[in-house]
Amino acid sequence: MPTKGQAVDHRPWGYYQVLSDEQKFKVKKIVVYAGKRLSLQRHKGRSEHWHIIDGEAVVTVDDKKIHLTSGGSVDIPQRAVHRIENTGLQDLTFIEIQRGDYFGEDDIERLEDDFGRI
Repeated sequence: MPTKGQAVDHRPWGYYQVLSDEQKFKVKKIVVYAGKRLSLQRHKGRSEHWHIIDGEAVVTVDDKKIHLTSGGSVDIPQRAVHRIENTGLQDLTFIEIQRGDYFGEDDIERLEDDFGRI
C-alpha cells in the first residue's frame, strides 16, 4: 500500500515512491507485482543498494543471479547491468538507495524489457 502524502509513479511491473531526494542520494520504496520484473538496465550516473522488505526476488548483477528474501540486500555498482524479478506469489517490496551525481529517470539504459520500452 502506498504511503499517504507521497506521489506514486505507476509502471507496468508495479510502482514506486520517492521517499527522499537529496543532492547526493535518492531513496525509493519500490513494489514489484508477483511474476513481474524490471527491465535489464544500467546507469551511468549512480550506484544502487537494494534492501528487501517483503517478498522473494532474484537479482541479476552482471553475470550473477542472487536470490533474496526479506532482510536481504545487494549493492549494484555504477554501470553494472542489473534487474530484479519478483519470484514469489505476493508483491515484492524493497528500498532502493541511489548514490551518485545524477538520479534522473533518463539515466536508465534499458537492454531488455518485457514491456517494449527499449
